[in-house]
Amino acid sequence: MTLSLYIARRFLRAFLMVAATFWGILFLIEMVEKIRSFSAAKVGLAQAALLAGLSVPASLYTILPLVMILAAVALFLGLARSSELVVIRASGRSALRMLAAPVVVALLLGVLTVAIGNPIVSATSKRYEELAGRYRATGVQAVSIGQEGVWMRQGMGGDSAGEQAVIRAARANLDATRLYDVTFLIVDPERGPVRRIDAEEAVLTRGAWELSKVKDWPLGSSTNPERDATRADRLSLPSDLTAERIRDSFGTPSTVPIWQLPGFIRGLENAGFSARRHLVWFEMELAQPLVMAAMVLIAAGFTMRHSRLGRTGVMVLLALAAGLGVFFLRNVAQVLGDNGQIPVALAAWAPPAIALMLALALILQEEDG
Repeated sequence: MTLSLYIARRFLRAFLMVAATFWGILFLIEMVEKIRSFSAAKVGLAQAALLAGLSVPASLYTILPLVMILAAVALFLGLARSSELVVIRASGRSALRMLAAPVVVALLLGVLTVAIGNPIVSATSKRYEELAGRYRATGVQAVSIGQEGVWMRQGMGGDSAGEQAVIRAARANLDATRLYDVTFLIVDPERGPVRRIDAEEAVLTRGAWELSKVKDWPLGSSTNPERDATRADRLSLPSDLTAERIRDSFGTPSTVPIWQLPGFIRGLENAGFSARRHLVWFEMELAQPLVMAAMVLIAAGFTMRHSRLGRTGVMVLLALAAGLGVFFLRNVAQVLGDNGQIPVALAAWAPPAIALMLALALILQEEDG
């Protein structure tokens, strides 16, 4: 137990050092990028540092498996160069038993990153998008999904320029360009609500919503809106929304905290949208601890050997190449899962399972040899 705790402490220290190094590098890169990207908004050094600090957690979270394999390589190289690895093996401890400590630490770190790091990354990403939108003057999110249906906000063009429309629909098609059982509440910034429109269906065309089976209440110009309400089979309302803007407003699944993701998925499905991307992301987040453990075993398979045997540099490069291969395979599986070409469970769990089995086979081969 004492030896296992010693190895676990060494590994945790290596992981924190590698993660801190990457955080510093990414922060400097993001600082330069934010100063360049927001030069038109005359962003100062403090604002650029804030934006960089908010965007770094998402970047670091993405490359955590690579940070894990680098930490494992540093651990095993350190044990080999100090001959501690030889002493441990000479005491009769097998390779798999020695690997139990770093693998358990990797699993715990994976659980912590998913349970705590994921909500932190989601919060910082949302805050970054808000600040970036403010500096770019692009506004805030135009679409929201809730249990009550689909909510949108848009600007009115044409003669109603300056007014805003709040849109609520019971359900929609996959890209939210066709709404059903929809209500438009048109608001003037100075006078408040001026018009309410109910329609059975609304279709987004170029620069306008085409409504069918419409009832229109003049809230701002009538003392009795129900009496003065009009009905029409067709009505066209100007809109500054586009299909691309609506799609971008949904955001990426990574911006939703994992604890809220199941409810968000149910809301998407109830509103008629496809939640496949979010399902794939949710399953991949649950598989994150296995990915971390697989990276430790991959590093062990290539670098858990005495340094006097030589070819240390080659083995380190092979370990990093294998880790990058798993990272690339995981991204490819995610894309295939998002597109529906492979099942969600296969996209999320197959890459770490393959990596674990291949790494264990390599370790057992070295152990038998």
